[in-house]
Amino acid sequence: MEIVKKGKLGILIGLSITTFTIVLMLLKLSPLETLEEKLLDYRFKVRGTIKPPDTVLIAAIDEKSIEKLGRWPWDRDKIAELVNKLNDAGAEIIVFDIILSEKEKNDPLLGRAINDAGNVILPVVFDFEKDSDLPENDFLLSSAFTSIVNHEMFYKYNPIMSKRVLIPVPEIIQNVMGLGHINMFPDSDGTLRWESLIIGYKDHLYPSITLQAAAFYLGIPHEKVVIKATEGIQLGKRFISTDRWGRSLIHYYGPEQTFKHISISDIIEENIKPDDLQGKIVLIGATAVGIYDLRVTPFSPAMPGVEKHANVISSIMENRFIRCVSRSTNLIVLLLSGCLLSILIPRFKAAGASAIAGIFLLLVLLSGYYLFAKNGLWINIAYPSINILFIFISVTAYNYAVEEKRARKIRAMFSSYVTEKIVNELIKNPSMAKLGGERREITVLFSDVRGFTSLSEKHSPEEVVSILNEYLGEMTEIVFKWEGTLDKFIGDAILAFWGAPMKQENHAELAIKCALNMVKRLEELQQKWQSEGKPVLDCGIGINTGEVLVGNIGAEGKKMDYTVIGDHVNLGSRVEGLTKKYNVHILMTEFTMNKIKELITTGKLWRTEVTGLEKVVVKGKEQPVAIYAVKGLEQGAESKIKEVEEEKVVVLKEK
Repeated sequence: MEIVKKGKLGILIGLSITTFTIVLMLLKLSPLETLEEKLLDYRFKVRGTIKPPDTVLIAAIDEKSIEKLGRWPWDRDKIAELVNKLNDAGAEIIVFDIILSEKEKNDPLLGRAINDAGNVILPVVFDFEKDSDLPENDFLLSSAFTSIVNHEMFYKYNPIMSKRVLIPVPEIIQNVMGLGHINMFPDSDGTLRWESLIIGYKDHLYPSITLQAAAFYLGIPHEKVVIKATEGIQLGKRFISTDRWGRSLIHYYGPEQTFKHISISDIIEENIKPDDLQGKIVLIGATAVGIYDLRVTPFSPAMPGVEKHANVISSIMENRFIRCVSRSTNLIVLLLSGCLLSILIPRFKAAGASAIAGIFLLLVLLSGYYLFAKNGLWINIAYPSINILFIFISVTAYNYAVEEKRARKIRAMFSSYVTEKIVNELIKNPSMAKLGGERREITVLFSDVRGFTSLSEKHSPEEVVSILNEYLGEMTEIVFKWEGTLDKFIGDAILAFWGAPMKQENHAELAIKCALNMVKRLEELQQKWQSEGKPVLDCGIGINTGEVLVGNIGAEGKKMDYTVIGDHVNLGSRVEGLTKKYNVHILMTEFTMNKIKELITTGKLWRTEVTGLEKVVVKGKEQPVAIYAVKGLEQGAESKIKEVEEEKVVVLKEK
């Protein structure tokens, strides 16, 4: 009943923790949300770098270019020359990650180069702090989304809205293929994980430069780029999932330098192969230390922003996306793992519970990684993992408290009966000590002092108590030495037994060895007492084996003793009373003899002489019981057995 109650409470604890964790997931607790984001980053790192498409490369404003072409920023004539060189080399799309919002004298020259190329996409930057009264620019409006569906979901749709916009100068912007924003919004920990594909300005929605570049390269007309409110963006046959803010998770191919870099100085000086730029999307951006915008990504603490653009464009072209599973899916995973663990953990001890919790944790982590690496799915593993750990710690702590309470109970119950070794064994395996009553075969030993009454009459109480305590102390030590259970002292008598509370298959053998040891030690004490001029005690020992009732007996809540009762206990007491009649120290019954006979004949119970005396009928028994005198032999002597003569039956009467 106690185990069942403990199990139910353990399950209740686990389910309560799971419910609490579900509430935290619904509330999106900030520390756990950050932990999950970090675990997403770790999935990228474990997956490692994957090969990006050859069609996307970076024309880098690097240290080499600055050394050869001069300090950044360059005059617009050099940028115009770069556009011309890229166009001549067959670049398919030219994407600028450079803000060209300030007027310069060579703007017309750059405008003509952009017009001649006909494939240039320029960036705009939205501002979210300062308001602007300026009307929307016609060139900017031409890049706004024209196809929006799911209008009935607009009440849930909440794209990021800006207050003003920074656009290229008129001489440049009028000749571009398209415009796209380059705004980036890192998470609270500074890591850039999301691409804002849509940003609102005034009454229109505008695409990111990455979305524009991919759409143009794939040949998808502007009107075929469709916003599905709260769901995503339909890009021809491709569908990009977004959240209600118009954001999509960035699929990173690897750290910086994952995409091919070509120094702009090499492009201008034509130190490249003829097919290096042919048919490619070329992103123009800064990579030189000190002039580029550093972005913290799952792979790197300092990735140039232009490389982030390359990752997003490539993932759209290759249809590689990281998609968040629905909140309901995350809740189901948390609920199922929590409920299952709550049922299993209470069934095991600490080692087993640790293994079960470890397996669950490993399954959650491996499943999260597998779904990410193979299917591009981001499933939440922080909440289930924390839940698993909390359930394990809480239920284990509860079980430990219960076990500690049980250990204290067992220790209090048995510490005065058995050795510390047996107590510890019972604490480790409480099932070995059934605290309630049960029937069990044991061997019982009664030891009584002979002539104690006359001794008490002839000596002072202090002297009697002193010698009796010495005797009982020595005998108790011997009982514990042979792993016996000391039931009680009955005045000057000792009751001990073997086979309970811990099961002992060799209980009869241990009882005999204990009795022989007690007699030998008594002889040593007798010599000591004689030399000290003290009265000498003697004893008789009766041993019997059989099935008895063993357990806690007494008044519950007042006084309880772990003891044995039954006919075989009484028989052991009666046999001890016969030791004086037969003038021997140790008597045992035929039931004990049957248990140790083979041990004596095979020499395993060494230096023991067993002599069959008579069959006796004691009070309370109708059938005669054979009794045997047991005697220890000197070292080197062989064990002997003399059986009882069948015709010798004595009926003993109580005085």
